[in-house]
Amino acid sequence: MTTSKDSTALTVAVVTETYPPEINGVANTMRQLVAGLARHGHRVHLVRPRQGSAEGAQPDSAVASETLVPGVPLPGYRGLRFGLPVYWRLRRQWRSARPDVAYIATQGPLGHAALNTAHAAGIPAVTGFHTQFEQYSQHYGLGLLTHQIGQTLKHFHNRSDATLVPTTELLDQLTRQGFRNLHLFGRGVDTRLFDPARRDPALRASWDCGEDDLVALYVGRLAAEKNLDLALEAFAAIAAQEPAARFVLVGDGPGLERLRRDHPEYRFVGPKVGAELAAHYASGDLFLFPSLTETFGNVVPEAMASGLAVVAFDYAAAHAYLEPWRNGVTVATGDQDAFIAAALALASDRERLRALGREARARAADLDWDRVICCVEKQLQNVIRRRSGSENRHETVVATTQ
Repeated sequence: MTTSKDSTALTVAVVTETYPPEINGVANTMRQLVAGLARHGHRVHLVRPRQGSAEGAQPDSAVASETLVPGVPLPGYRGLRFGLPVYWRLRRQWRSARPDVAYIATQGPLGHAALNTAHAAGIPAVTGFHTQFEQYSQHYGLGLLTHQIGQTLKHFHNRSDATLVPTTELLDQLTRQGFRNLHLFGRGVDTRLFDPARRDPALRASWDCGEDDLVALYVGRLAAEKNLDLALEAFAAIAAQEPAARFVLVGDGPGLERLRRDHPEYRFVGPKVGAELAAHYASGDLFLFPSLTETFGNVVPEAMASGLAVVAFDYAAAHAYLEPWRNGVTVATGDQDAFIAAALALASDRERLRALGREARARAADLDWDRVICCVEKQLQNVIRRRSGSENRHETVVATTQ
């Protein structure tokens, strides 16, 4: 167990509507946060929906206590559920076992109930900005609601004591939109898990691919908001030049059936986690990431740590970590022709491809999760101190006026 120099042990209520064994970026980040806080000596109380996929799963040793709440399926996200707004249940629990601070990661009914409960109980509350819901709406027939969704998110986060965001770029963007009390919660990557040494010739052979043949890789949700059609175009340009190249897609989602039907020649391997996911990364050569809706994009540092050259648009994690043509390639956000050209250029120059992959691995070595957790600790402690100072000042004013 490690603790930061000036930290005292806290009881932190972490409220999230997604958590492993679910597979998505927010769930992965929440697992790292919970594990990191526990490793630093804090007591974590986890509040999340009961998930059918989690039945029979081993308890999370990093969690001191857990509250499972009823949930309802989230349309379009197989296996995920909204937590119901269990306000009175949380009120009773937090009255009998009061947390020092609540970290609320999601803005569904459960997240709103948790924020309302924290306000009513006088518990400091920190929210996390993990998903660009207003951008997703454009891909699910809700484009007319984009502005309203953005305003609702702003109202939610501005009711908290602080909101944590993953990049300075997003912090600046949200500040311009009127979000307040924004602070950084960066991301790390497990470089012991994601490692080029996990490259597996047998796995590549299962993709009908020799050691010298190119494997382009995509990892993530197979859905409209991920802009996958651009990755398909980029790979088609590569395949026209290199017929032996293979495209491997790791993940699941509502677009899978269409993709399988239209592209039976591609390898759809389903969702992967842990060492199996790491082997898939390391067994690829080029990582194509065409998404335009990321809040961060955890797959970018995972691919970098695995020694892959990444082609992505210049925002979020790619903007934060990639130096163009040194450890990956970024192109102007939305410039689809430039994305395809960059993918084709790397596929055509294996020596450069490998050099960028080596530099990507070196850059990822600096992305340590413990450093990230120390920053989050500091923000939680600052919020507690500010709230305590405000309450003390209020008590002093009341006392002197009586």
